[in-house]
Order: sequence, then structure tokens, then C-alpha cells
Amino acid sequence: MTLSSLPLTHAARMRRRPLPEGYEQNLRDLSEASVQRNFDPYLDIDWDSPQLAVVPNDPRWVLSERIDPIGRTQWYKDQPLEKQIAMGMWRQANVAKVGLQFESVLIRGLMQYTAAQPNDSAEFRYATHEAKEECNHTLMFQEFINRIGMDVPGGQWWFRKLSMFIPLAATTFPTIFYMGVLGGEEPIDHIQKQFLRSTEGQHPAMTAVMQLHVAEEARHISFAHQRLEQVIPTRGMFPRFMLSLALPIVMRVLLSAIAVPPRQFRRRFDIPRDVWREMYWRSPESKETKRDVFGDVRLLAQRTKLMNPVSRLAWRILGIDGRASRFRSEPTYAAAA
Repeated sequence: MTLSSLPLTHAARMRRRPLPEGYEQNLRDLSEASVQRNFDPYLDIDWDSPQLAVVPNDPRWVLSERIDPIGRTQWYKDQPLEKQIAMGMWRQANVAKVGLQFESVLIRGLMQYTAAQPNDSAEFRYATHEAKEECNHTLMFQEFINRIGMDVPGGQWWFRKLSMFIPLAATTFPTIFYMGVLGGEEPIDHIQKQFLRSTEGQHPAMTAVMQLHVAEEARHISFAHQRLEQVIPTRGMFPRFMLSLALPIVMRVLLSAIAVPPRQFRRRFDIPRDVWREMYWRSPESKETKRDVFGDVRLLAQRTKLMNPVSRLAWRILGIDGRASRFRSEPTYAAAA
């Protein structure tokens, strides 16, 4: 028996179905970018610098009136400065904890996904690069939390409970999994870019963390977009219709998991229930934020023909409809103009 006559393994059969040339080259470019331009949170952030020190009663922790749903409420503005600062520190530490928890789910899912890839897979290489970068992000977020000194829980209780099962979708329902990747990454990336574009003063430790995270997250979001753009058009009519409904649902569910603080925040700072409801998501400003974070995902839905009369209705019912971005990462102010 010769080598050529041996039966093909499943992985070998997969190798005979090459990825589209442009997509594979993009993956190799992303992998090279990860090699040439990557960050280490303990080398690229000078945590012990006096400028990054977390000190008591620092007004730079006061939540932004323009960007943060809590900071723009009159109730928050009426609180004593000391309480505003404490709420801001708790809030930012918890946002980092949510990011850490989401990155942990993503890392486990990526490892599940790469385990099913054939030899010489461009997706295997880039997804592994991404997992390595996400590990650094979890270290960075935890260091940031430790420096603030707040014992925060992170995401909603149901998200924390389900986080051990979500990575299994990476191999059983990979398209839904990568939708979930965007559902978590797009809101965080959108909000952090708003902070970095703002001229308002914020604590430099928070700025350093956001700058590093946004720089690498651009590659991760690009991979998720490109993979979905390649895979979704190959599905049949009925699967595409089901995916068109799944996309806005996944976005809306993960937006609440990522953006809405857990109940501990409301209880600790005695936030009135009506104020809480106004922040998430009844005020005109919060409704606008809810729509704005998914402009790029709506662009993806248009490109992959997942926008149809029924799915458009779902986007509208869930409160996340609106104009699609003209290009990925289009700034909100440019879209408004």
C-alpha cells in the first residue's frame, strides 16, 4: 500500500477545500500584523508610574456626562463629589471585569475552534494569535482592577453562569459563536473609542488600557467580520433566514450582558429604580447609544444579505435598528453628519 492510496482523514479532506484566496491572504496578513505589532501589558504600560497611580478623591474618575449613561443622569450629578468618584471607580473596574470575563469565554472558544482546524490552516494560525493577545488583555484588565482596589463581580449573573458553556458553540455552531464575538467586542470597542476621541479628562491608567486594547481589537473584529462574510453566503436560503433573525437577538442579549452593570452596583450606591430604568434603556440618549454601537454589524448584515423585512422588524423591536455604517469603524459623529 502506497501513501497515496491511504484513506484520507477528516482533516486531510478539509485541506482539499481551500479557503477563498483573498480571505486566506487577509488572514495571513492579520497573522503577520500580530507578529510585527503586538503588546505586552507589563512592558507597554508603566503601572508603577506616578502618572498612573490611583489615589483617593481623584476627580478624573467622575463619569463622563457625554458618554456614560450613568454620568449623564441628573441624579448622578446631584451626588456629592466623593460618591461620584467612588461610583466612577467601581464602574470602570467593573467594565474591565466584564471585558476580562468576555475575553476568557472568547479564548476558550477560539481554542475549541482551532482544535477542529486542519493542518496548514490560516484560520488556525490567526485564531491562535488572537487567543494569545486576548490572554494579555485579561492580564491587563485584572491589573487595572487590582490597582483600583474595587472587588467587582463583572457581568450579569446569567452571563457568568453560562460562560462555561458558551465556548462549546465554537465548534457546534461556529457562525453563531462568531456573531457572539461581535456582540461582545463591538460595544466595548465603540465605547472605548468614544472615550479616546473625547477631549474630557480621564484617568491616564484607563486611557493606557483602552489604547492598547483598541489597537489590537481592530484585528480581532476584522477577523470575525471577514469570517462571517465568507461563511454566511454559502448557506442555504432557510439557514440564512434563521441567521438573519439570530444576528439581532445575539447583539441585543450581549449588549445587556456587556453594558449594563450588575445589581450589586445599584444596591451599593442606592440608585433609585426609576433612574436605573432611565439609564438602561429608556432615555433618548441611551436609546441612541444602543443603536449606535451596532452600525458596523448592520453593515455586515447588508453585505451578507441578512437584512430582510422580517429581520429588519426584529432589529427595530429590539431597539438596535438604524443606519448601517458606510465603512467599518465609522465614527458616530461622522455618521450623524
